[in-house]
Amino acid sequence: MATFDHLGITVADVPRASAQLNPVFEALGYVRAHDADDHAYWRKPDEPEILLYPAREEGMHRHGRVGWQHLAYDVGSREEVDRLHDIAIAAGWTEVRGPKEYPRYTERYYAAFVEDDNGIRLEFMHNPHGWD
Repeated sequence: MATFDHLGITVADVPRASAQLNPVFEALGYVRAHDADDHAYWRKPDEPEILLYPAREEGMHRHGRVGWQHLAYDVGSREEVDRLHDIAIAAGWTEVRGPKEYPRYTERYYAAFVEDDNGIRLEFMHNPHGWD
């Protein structure tokens, strides 16, 4: 059976991206295991590793184009959504959508969306009873 092992993210500047991503990943329970100019990565027990690699070409990811749309983290409460959103904003992320309810998904869905300097988008969400 195949399992999801790691996620590699290409960024314009690994040290800058690592500094911006680290507070968010630490708040999610990851530990930065390696940090260098050519790559960085985080680990969390029983979770896929997250790795950063330098881009070979200039430019940034654009939301809505073919490729990664966003990565969502299901967290334990609305307060945790708010806390992670605030940590990301303090680390220099841009707010895409502040914490709010999304009844179009489910009546209990609460989420916030943020984007880093590379255009990498994360969602922090809480949906207590899963999918409807």
